[in-house]
Amino acid sequence: MNIEAHARDVVSFYDRHPINEQQILEKLQLDGIDLSRLNEDILQNYDMDHYDGVEAIDILAQGAGIAAASQVLDVASGMGGPARYLAHNYGCRVTGIDLTESRVEGAKRLTELAGLSDRVAFRTANALANPFPDQAFDVVIGQEAWCHIPEKEQLIAECVRVTRAGGHIAFTDILERGGLNSDDREKLRQGMGFADLGTLAGYQGLLAAAGCVVAAAEDLSARWAVILRHRLEMYRSLEAQTVAQVGEATYRRWDDIYSLFVSSVENGHLGGGRFLARRV
Repeated sequence: MNIEAHARDVVSFYDRHPINEQQILEKLQLDGIDLSRLNEDILQNYDMDHYDGVEAIDILAQGAGIAAASQVLDVASGMGGPARYLAHNYGCRVTGIDLTESRVEGAKRLTELAGLSDRVAFRTANALANPFPDQAFDVVIGQEAWCHIPEKEQLIAECVRVTRAGGHIAFTDILERGGLNSDDREKLRQGMGFADLGTLAGYQGLLAAAGCVVAAAEDLSARWAVILRHRLEMYRSLEAQTVAQVGEATYRRWDDIYSLFVSSVENGHLGGGRFLARRV
């Protein structure tokens, strides 16, 4: 895989993603929310683009022991919803890194509107060349985004490197489970920016090899199949808004590729997992 070309594909995918800063702000305004009075208790109902919503963030946070004194790194932080939620509800400080500048800048603006810029920061960075020093964070988290990052061994090594001894790596990700044909794999790579997907056993092995004790590796595939079908229906409910924003052709391309993704999870070729590991 050409890593630089793949990185451009991922950035392009998220620059066109239907859940974005503009969509979030428009929905807030349609619901009559005064943006000058926006806070995280309100925003968290609009900015979460992760499976199982805030419950999934709480499971990661509690498993990793996140507390007010924790320094947390969110790798591939997107629009920043989990980072803001953690800072607001656990009192910790969170730094998010993401490859897509438009989402980093959008995350910063949403964080400022929610009054959390003193505890949450974002920067554009490549997870394969983490810009932070060794053992800089108590916890590293990620949610359904590492599927876009190639070189999983390097990704895990970098996450472990910046985690302090005794700290935790806690994440969920989209996984390959077998049987995905080459045509569909290429469509998902081009359409959704998927890199070489990890597996449940593969991630466990990489974490152990990088110097971690794997405390949990949970197969979430059956639950995600239900969630993703509901999400596809939700995206389709936004058709008029999305078409007005990106055009009919772009919306149709998105619907086609997301439908393929959902069906690949439903038929067992793809799935999901949740991982918790402690750096020795």
